[in-house]
Amino acid sequence: MKKKTFIVIWMLFIIFINSSMLIVSMVTLREQIFAEREKALAEHYVISSGLIGDMQAVKSRGGDVKASMDELMRTYSRYSQSRDNEFAVSCGKEWIWHSGERVPEDDPGSFFAQIDQAERMVFMQKKPTAQIGVYGRFPAPFQEYGLWYCSGLSDTLEAWQRMKNMLFTVSTAVTFLLALFLVKFLDILFKPLREISAASRVIAEGDYHTRLRVRGKDEIAVMADHFNRMAQQVESHIKLLQETADQKQQFINDFAHELRTPLTAIYGYAEYLQRAPATEKERFECTRFILSECERLQNLAYQLLDLAALREIETKDCAVEELFQRVCGIMQVKAEKKEIILDSACGPEYISGNMELLITLLSNLIDNALKASPAGSVIRLDAAGEEDTLILEVTDQGIGMTKEQIAHIKEAFYRVDKSRSRAAGGAGLGLSICERIVQLHQGKLEFISLPGEGTTARVFLPCGMENRESL
Repeated sequence: MKKKTFIVIWMLFIIFINSSMLIVSMVTLREQIFAEREKALAEHYVISSGLIGDMQAVKSRGGDVKASMDELMRTYSRYSQSRDNEFAVSCGKEWIWHSGERVPEDDPGSFFAQIDQAERMVFMQKKPTAQIGVYGRFPAPFQEYGLWYCSGLSDTLEAWQRMKNMLFTVSTAVTFLLALFLVKFLDILFKPLREISAASRVIAEGDYHTRLRVRGKDEIAVMADHFNRMAQQVESHIKLLQETADQKQQFINDFAHELRTPLTAIYGYAEYLQRAPATEKERFECTRFILSECERLQNLAYQLLDLAALREIETKDCAVEELFQRVCGIMQVKAEKKEIILDSACGPEYISGNMELLITLLSNLIDNALKASPAGSVIRLDAAGEEDTLILEVTDQGIGMTKEQIAHIKEAFYRVDKSRSRAAGGAGLGLSICERIVQLHQGKLEFISLPGEGTTARVFLPCGMENRESL
């Protein structure tokens, strides 16, 4: 690009400056020739006037003008020798006198035919040398006579040739100076483009932290700013893709681990039953463990199917009071086994959502709270309105979580206490399902917790139409 730009600009400048020099030289030549023409006309007039006076003097003395022409032109002949000029005098259709060795090629009769009496004509001739010629007829009583005057242009053309050579020498020097300046200028002009190219190459090689310096407010600066924004977006997307890939790989690793643990137990107990002699009680215990692990695999499969099946939902107004009653009824038995009290409080609020999915959402949150809470504690369900949003809270008095644990709690197969969760039969998918349900309801799920002080799960969901009308 830089090379092409240099060649195009340089060629255009060469054409421009040489054309300018040619025009200047041609205009100068034209002006010089015009000046020589005016000079020739003036000298022709002076000589003609003097010669006519001399001819009148000869005629007044009764002499023969034609025969005296050689004597009359003697003075002018010396003038022509000193000035590189030529003269010739015609009478009728013949030349009767000429100053040089060369007689004019044109017949005087042709000059007479082209001009009127007492008028002059100017002409150019190139052979044998460049000359300006002037021919004029004399007035009466010498109308048969005419004077041909020719002025050489050799000196003028030589001076013009020297000037032209000087102009083109100067133009050549200026052209090369411009070439040096143009190389430096294009180097400065294309420097930002080289930086962009180098940055693009570095980014293409995998280094997405590269940025350009933005200098000024011109088009190059705007392009550099856009390039930096593009690089930032590319880096963000690559980072997001990497995180997604890492999460998928972690999901696969966790899933394989979840499958391996119950399968290993099932295989071990089955192998023990097959090879070792066992009492009826031992067979019963082995069978019970095998069924327990099979149930864990079944629950894992169901939860994965639930997570994969959550795509679109139909929503309607759901009464929060009814939702709490149904959820407490489902989880009451499990809470009583752990000697934990379920308490709920709400007003006549409505949620825009799917009742069955909302029951699953709260059931999973309460189930996690039951696993983390000690016997004799309380798990409370609350609902509060906030403009067009309804906030559902599940608060426990359990072991709590750190900020780092809260940051990962929604990930599939993640457990705050891995040994406790596996013993309780959980696969670590409950909160992933909760997060998906909340997303389908255009809501938000967040956790507030401190170690040893319990956890509050807050669900932000859109209000039902009846709540909005009451507002």
